[in-house]
Amino acid sequence: MYDVIIIGGGPAGYLAAERLGHAGKAVLLVERAFLGGTCLNVGCVPTKTLLNSAKHYVHALEGGKFGVTAEKVSYDWKAMTAWKTEVVEKLRAGIAGQMQKFKVEVVNGTAELEARGKVRVCPAGGEARIEECKAVLIATGSSPAMPPVPGSKGNPLVVDSTGLLEAPAVPKRLCVIGGGVIGVEFASLFSSLGSEVTVVEMLPEIVPFMDAEQAPVLRRALRQIKWKLGCKVEAIEGGTVKFTTKDGEAQSVEADLVLMAVGRRPNVSGFGAERLGLDAGPKGVAVDEHMATNVPGIWAAGDVTGRSLLAHSAYRMAEVAVNHIIASLEGRGHGTERMRYDAIPWAVYSIPEAAGVGMTEQEAAAKGIAVKKAQLPLRLSGRFAAENGFAAQGAVKVIAEAASGRVLGLHAVGPYASETIWGGAALIEQELRIEDVRALVFPHPTVYELIRDAAWEIE
Repeated sequence: MYDVIIIGGGPAGYLAAERLGHAGKAVLLVERAFLGGTCLNVGCVPTKTLLNSAKHYVHALEGGKFGVTAEKVSYDWKAMTAWKTEVVEKLRAGIAGQMQKFKVEVVNGTAELEARGKVRVCPAGGEARIEECKAVLIATGSSPAMPPVPGSKGNPLVVDSTGLLEAPAVPKRLCVIGGGVIGVEFASLFSSLGSEVTVVEMLPEIVPFMDAEQAPVLRRALRQIKWKLGCKVEAIEGGTVKFTTKDGEAQSVEADLVLMAVGRRPNVSGFGAERLGLDAGPKGVAVDEHMATNVPGIWAAGDVTGRSLLAHSAYRMAEVAVNHIIASLEGRGHGTERMRYDAIPWAVYSIPEAAGVGMTEQEAAAKGIAVKKAQLPLRLSGRFAAENGFAAQGAVKVIAEAASGRVLGLHAVGPYASETIWGGAALIEQELRIEDVRALVFPHPTVYELIRDAAWEIE
């Protein structure tokens, strides 16, 4: 008998396996495809690998204004994708090594809940067997959403994010349906490599969860992309995307490839949820703050919960779930940790990046919280100006509660935003006030010492 059976080997699944193995628990991890899940294999890591290659290309092209000239600058898409594959495979092997280190048994195959404490495990190419356990963690992740747009199903020119990563060449013309994180990152990647990119987004602004003052900064920075905002896609005919504008005008765009990037959906089927009466629906598997489901002995973590579809959210969910699973296994009832979502940072790895944590100004207003704020352009930073020029777009914004001065949100558009935003999460987690931020010492010159300057701008 196993202590825990984990269904799914993505960020939530493999990190939970590591933590449980480290605690000396007997763990079986079942993954139907590759360890690392979507993030490592067809998501976060491969896209960032390609975006880094694109950054090298862009920097080479723009080097002249900084006194560095390179002749006949070009890129090799096949070499870029080969490097992407090498990175993914080596990191995947690293996860496998961690599983061995912590004595986690890994099965490549599928798993279904059979009964309380029983899971049907079917290894790829092998016979199904029933395995018993004391606890189950569901970490089946999510999949790209593919809305039923007329002409999209079966169309070889319409791909999801996984399909676009396998493109044999950079398309001359790319139409991206959806201006969220995935759409913006791919639009940035391929426009940087010379594609004519058009993004069609139904909402009036890109990346809808961004602060309303920050999203336009990012959009202006991505100047090579054509934006069609407030537009509804009506049909796709071959590579022609037909849509109507917010004024009802019919328009279309021609593309050699169409990316469907309208979000992701939790994988809530295929693991026997209905057999045990698990509360699972289109929005995900329902969990409490301890990541426990409505069925005793079963926890869930990661995208499958539908709560926060981010790899780092999955990591934290896994840790919270493990804390309570171990307490349950050891007869201590509940653990001590709970899942909090108010200080989870997000990032868009476009060129330039965007990142944020905590409330936007609009979210605060919706909750009736009076705020004070400051937004500063990044060109006020000596390092930013030296490395990007004075015309480059970028901004940092700090939002604080008016009454107490407590930091509620931090938002940034610009280089290194994803590497800096954890500091904003710390400010919010520790409930620091604006006066506390003013007393912090940032290295100079750095781009995000402007966070401190913004704190001084707030009255």
